[in-house]
Amino acid sequence: MRQTDRQREMEVMQILHMNKGVGETSYAQNSKLQSKIISITKPIIHDAVQEILRSNNIESMGIADLGCSSGPNTLLLISEIIDVIIRTKSCSIGLHLSATTELRVFLNDLFSNDFNTIFMSLPAFYNKLKQEKGPELGSLFISATPGSFYGRLFPARSLHFVHSSSSLHWLSQVPPGLDSKAAGEALNKGKIYISKTSPQCVLDAYALQFHKDFSLFLKSRAEEMFGGGRMVLSLMGRPSYDPTTPASCYQWELLAHALMTLVSEGLIAEEKVDSFDAPYYAPCEEELSLALKKEGSFLMDSLEAFEIDWDGGDGDQELHHTFDMVGSGQKVAKTIRAVVESMLESHFGKDIMDHLFQCYAELVSNHLSKSRTKYINLVLVIVKKD
Repeated sequence: MRQTDRQREMEVMQILHMNKGVGETSYAQNSKLQSKIISITKPIIHDAVQEILRSNNIESMGIADLGCSSGPNTLLLISEIIDVIIRTKSCSIGLHLSATTELRVFLNDLFSNDFNTIFMSLPAFYNKLKQEKGPELGSLFISATPGSFYGRLFPARSLHFVHSSSSLHWLSQVPPGLDSKAAGEALNKGKIYISKTSPQCVLDAYALQFHKDFSLFLKSRAEEMFGGGRMVLSLMGRPSYDPTTPASCYQWELLAHALMTLVSEGLIAEEKVDSFDAPYYAPCEEELSLALKKEGSFLMDSLEAFEIDWDGGDGDQELHHTFDMVGSGQKVAKTIRAVVESMLESHFGKDIMDHLFQCYAELVSNHLSKSRTKYINLVLVIVKKD
């Protein structure tokens, strides 16, 4: 790997993390959208775990949650899987399930993740499980495995189930080639991600980086998983092959607009905006299927797309005439801030953050008053070949 690529990866690993702690702008307080996504995928996770138990004689089950972050959503997956296993034990006729099945749960995220907050929440989590599940709980071992999931994390053939939610749309690095080598100028001026005005070379660079990353992700997990093991992967996507569709990029378009507003106010230099590019990519279903087929270690079980409101709402607010544009804009701004502030602060400085996201909230509110743009969440279930 070229040193420049390695430097790009290290930069993302150091600055990409959700806002830490439990304060007003923390991810822990602003992750309703991600909770909604997990809720949607709950029955899919249940089915996947049951299929694993049906086809494997398991005494020690290896489970990994990749991109676990920190906050109230982090331990939801473990609770759900424990519920599935206990219910399965109660009607285990014909299933290959040991009465003493132990669970080995690995929580993974980048080194900069707030693992301390997770650790501090574990005693209360263990106590709650013991009170609710009693002796049926069995043996549960939870540990943290920091590092990038775009590479090996676990020993060979140690995992039965892998889950990742709201993480795989983050790239390992900002795609190379987003500036003109001849002129040394940014090719995506005034933007921080793909947009309608982005040149084709920018779209191609993002697509290529995602394909490289997702292929490496699959290759790494293929070495770590048992045959018949399953992955449930949930990530932001788009509804068509066109990467400039609003469902995949308009939240970034508005954030770029907010930054350019600060440029017009003399608070930041336009060159700072031109030199910032988000390490993010929302793929379409065809891209996922192609990468899966090309890598070759997994079989597709299912691939579904769900629409989700930007503010993580229920989607029926218009029917009851209760949609609060200002409140919704603020919710969206807080959610986005909790996710991307670490990157923006590293590039633009801390002092402008409050003003930036106030401006962003106003732009989002105005947009939602005209169009109820929704996120597209793709949920992929794949099976490791024997």
